[in-house]
Amino acid sequence: MIATSPYPDHNTKTTLIAIIALLPATVTFAQSDASGHDFFESKIRPALIEHCYECHAQDAKKIKGGLLLDTRDGSLHGGDSGAAVVPGKLDDSLLITAISYEDSSLEMPPKYKLDDQVIADFRKWIEMGAPDPREATDAEKITSSIDIEAGRNFWAYQLPKSSEAPEFPTDAWPQSDIDRYIYASLKEAKLEPAPDADPATLLRRLYFDITGLPPRPNQVEAFIKACEKDRTVAIASVVDELLASPQFGERWGRHWLDIARYAESNGKDSNALYPEAWRYRDYVIDSFNADKPYDQFITEQIAGDQMSSPDKHERAQQVIATGFLAIGPKSLNAMSSRQFRFDMVDEQIETLGKAILGTTVSCARCHDHKFDPIPQSDYYAMAGIFLSSDTWFGTSLAVQNRHASELIELPVSDEQYAFQPLTEYQLLEKEYQLLQARERLEEVREEDRAARLADRQSTVNNQRERLQLTNIIGALRTELGNYDEDGKPIALAMGVTDADNIFDAQILIRGEEEQPRDRVPRGVVQVLHPADEAPEFPEDSSGRLELAEWMASEQNPLTARVMANRVWHHLMGQGIVSSVDNFGATGDVPSHPELLDHLALCFVDDEWSVKSLIREIVTSRSYQISSTFDSTAFTVDPENKLHWRSENRRLDAEAMRDSILAISGSLDLDAPYGSIVSQASRNLLGGRFTDTSALELENRNRSVYLPIIRTRVPDALELFDFADPSLVMGARETTTVPSQALYLMNSEFILQQSEQMARSLIKNESIPKGQKGIAAFYLVYSRPPTPEEMSKASAFYQRFVELANENSDNPNEAAFQALTNFCQSLFSSADFLYVN
Repeated sequence: MIATSPYPDHNTKTTLIAIIALLPATVTFAQSDASGHDFFESKIRPALIEHCYECHAQDAKKIKGGLLLDTRDGSLHGGDSGAAVVPGKLDDSLLITAISYEDSSLEMPPKYKLDDQVIADFRKWIEMGAPDPREATDAEKITSSIDIEAGRNFWAYQLPKSSEAPEFPTDAWPQSDIDRYIYASLKEAKLEPAPDADPATLLRRLYFDITGLPPRPNQVEAFIKACEKDRTVAIASVVDELLASPQFGERWGRHWLDIARYAESNGKDSNALYPEAWRYRDYVIDSFNADKPYDQFITEQIAGDQMSSPDKHERAQQVIATGFLAIGPKSLNAMSSRQFRFDMVDEQIETLGKAILGTTVSCARCHDHKFDPIPQSDYYAMAGIFLSSDTWFGTSLAVQNRHASELIELPVSDEQYAFQPLTEYQLLEKEYQLLQARERLEEVREEDRAARLADRQSTVNNQRERLQLTNIIGALRTELGNYDEDGKPIALAMGVTDADNIFDAQILIRGEEEQPRDRVPRGVVQVLHPADEAPEFPEDSSGRLELAEWMASEQNPLTARVMANRVWHHLMGQGIVSSVDNFGATGDVPSHPELLDHLALCFVDDEWSVKSLIREIVTSRSYQISSTFDSTAFTVDPENKLHWRSENRRLDAEAMRDSILAISGSLDLDAPYGSIVSQASRNLLGGRFTDTSALELENRNRSVYLPIIRTRVPDALELFDFADPSLVMGARETTTVPSQALYLMNSEFILQQSEQMARSLIKNESIPKGQKGIAAFYLVYSRPPTPEEMSKASAFYQRFVELANENSDNPNEAAFQALTNFCQSLFSSADFLYVN
């Protein structure tokens, strides 16, 4: 079995999905005439009322398959399985296929077959051109009271405006345009900025903000000396060095993974593994390290499969990028294929809207947006784009997974992370087992069908066997999907490709899949572009590429603003718009609107370079001020919106864990290839992890490479406010709870690393015996101890050794235990856990 590939030079096999595209509504009915209408009224309408309207009319309790047969337009547009009626074309009209029982998966009515004469009447009607006198009813028409043009007056929906930064000819404090905007706001509030941070504090801030790791003692000393010569040059040099390090991509890639709701399993009620999710993780890290232009970065994630490149490795990365749309949680156990599809598309729209536009588009699924100028039709205009796309996520068909998916075959081999090849005999044996299971399942289904037609219930044994066969077939299909026809392993990825058929979505009343109404052309959120500049969408593709190009355009008022604000948030402690994922009416207003526009315009002018934007911010004086508290400023601006001081920020979960490993000497900076989740899935075939604690303790790589299983996030991350991997989270919460202190006091990880740090200090012969404590301070705090800290540390050490010697004859062991406990106390201290 070969997984689906988007490339024409590969043999492909496409999995049939529940919702396929509808034919475009370009056909017309035959010219109305009296005889045609008479035939419809005498033969067709009565049959539709008697046999079809129970499930396919607007007043039905539940409309099945999105198909309405009680209006002319409904019959023309069809439902989720395709065009019900194509005038003059019997073979293309699924209504004929269904009532003729020509396809066992599409038999209507399901409990009985229509009389031959009724079927003949429907065939004749379609051959006549399907004359139909019915008109669309008012119930089908969806109207909106939203004034789009008025909505365009909102600040976020207008293009960023260039402005001259305020000038302060007699004041030397501002050193950049950023400083001038910040200083102007402070002056207006009659406030002064805090003093500049000392070099050691600033260097620690730079290291954590850019790489997520602490500086080494020798780096601190070198920076202090360089600042004595020329502080500006010293800072610029360190910033360039940090931005060029591979640890930059790991740090800033993790920020994007928060937004992309990255995880390696599905979550929800069926937490199946995503065996190839790691490829998207590595794509993100590599993109940040390469400083890939942000407009290209988001285009690849939305429509990488539609982009062209002569290099097959680049094409592979473009396809892997679309894992952004495939990696979210899904209702794999949903009974309705239609509902599953709509929910998956909704999750994709929600993610795309919040992540790139900072807009809650998905709020318009059930009705017009209550706060922002987004009508329900805009939501379904975007939904048509994703309903015209296939999402591949790689989970096996099973009892708890009714919506299995294959993966996309990449155009490159992956020998570094490949399965063992199958021999010809092994391949044939597995294919034969799959064939036998499929044949038996078909036999069981035929028995069930015969029972249904005879108005009998399926036997319990049949039901049990059907479930067993489903699991067997799912497992074998997944296993064979990893190999080509010769038994050689193939490189696979999660992602999205265009569906075979393209269609526009129907608006769903209250978002209910049983209540479809008129269709809307594929499109984008109207308020974000002038009325006469809407992007055009082709008839022969989903439109994801056009959507991506519109989102990545400098003419989009939100894209550059939202990303510039995210970068500011991570460096300054809070965004200029503090609701980083919501720029709408319910979000926060910008504290410095002119500065936000300035950053957005600079971002675009610098060819969407994230590194350039970071460099501009961290080399500003506004970034480099201290966190010194001022009671007067606090009274005026308690939330520090005006940025009169630097924010005290606790290390996030990854920086804390990575720093402890780095300080103890245990951190492995080499990036691993692949993921333990992918390895496990080869044995579990879509099964589940039950415990990740052992994986956490054994792993010495950076935390970005830890397995992220939804509902099973490692303790070291979850306890310290790791991002919920099922949600778009541009800003994490920061909580202080007893379990965090208990973890730092008692967890096996902390105890191990405290011992390892003590052991490393003792073995390091370059550190004099009496200087081990000072060295520990330097390692953990990036500074020497104060006299008071040194006095207390010495007293603690001596007292601990005395107590330990009372219970031990080994003074070396007592000294080691004292140093271990001292190291643990440093790891638990606020000076380590917070960046000033």
